[in-house]
Amino acid sequence: MRATVTLDKEMLDELVQETGVKSAASAVREAISEYLKHRKIEKIKAMKGKLKFDKTAEDLRHYER
Repeated sequence: MRATVTLDKEMLDELVQETGVKSAASAVREAISEYLKHRKIEKIKAMKGKLKFDKTAEDLRHYER
């Protein structure tokens, strides 16, 4: 999908430098991917203590499918 976005040149240049990719488009794709990954991890962390497991790690390790 194509999108037109206005970005600060210095910020985009810094992003390209930090990601080590050759194009601004690749840098933006990588930044978006990292952001979404981070958000998913935060959502999983927010569930801490809210889920109950009835199996132990040992049970799961030896579970036959």
